[in-house]
Amino acid sequence: MLLALSLSSGVGCARAGRSAPAGRSAPARADTGVASYYADKFQGRPTASGQRFDQRKMTAAHRTLPFGTKVRVTNPANGKSVVVRVNDRGPFVKGRVIDLSRAAAEKLGIVRAGLAQVKVEVLATPTALAGGRHE
Repeated sequence: MLLALSLSSGVGCARAGRSAPAGRSAPARADTGVASYYADKFQGRPTASGQRFDQRKMTAAHRTLPFGTKVRVTNPANGKSVVVRVNDRGPFVKGRVIDLSRAAAEKLGIVRAGLAQVKVEVLATPTALAGGRHE
């Protein structure tokens, strides 16, 4: 538990309004890399999307994917997968591709280690979720 807190320092809730760098597009539909999860201290704080962070929800931070994007995160070490919704920016630690809520990390079996290699697959973007309408 303390390992996860120390591993996620410098990661987690981004400041409101922070977004992907201008001119950068979202990554490919699938990506692999290291996942981490939010420290408990971020519970209730605002995310970059303006929503309050809730460690019991299936949410995640990603550097470039639009808020509301649904992604499947798979832990290849144990075959477990979860679907999370992007509602924050980050992680801002080199080599990490996604920062998960504690609930998602628990389902993937990565809480004890604090980090894990994962596969991230985009399932739906906000436009697709809205039936092609921009909201």
